[in-house]
Amino acid sequence: MGIKTTQKQVDDWIQNHGVRYFNELTNMAQLTEEVGEVARIIARRYGEQSEKESDKNKDLGEELADVLFVTLCLANQTGVDLQAAFEKKLDIKTKRDHDRHHNNKKLQ
Repeated sequence: MGIKTTQKQVDDWIQNHGVRYFNELTNMAQLTEEVGEVARIIARRYGEQSEKESDKNKDLGEELADVLFVTLCLANQTGVDLQAAFEKKLDIKTKRDHDRHHNNKKLQ
């Protein structure tokens, strides 16, 4: 499934199950909150912080999906074609970073 299809799925969900999109500032706050939840899992599960018992059942995939959902909402409500934007960004990164990463001694 492509990003464009996923953006449409989110829009259909909002139209059928939500009242409307939250405004952009509210969605930005939600995105920040969801990224924080991902950071908490990563820091405790893969980093040096100890994992609390209450965090052990948290699903990283579900939290990443929350980040994606809100990102898609923001793209929809601001008129961003995220598929085109992603493809453009991947092309930029490919041209800019290929040799840089291969020549980075820290990565070898």
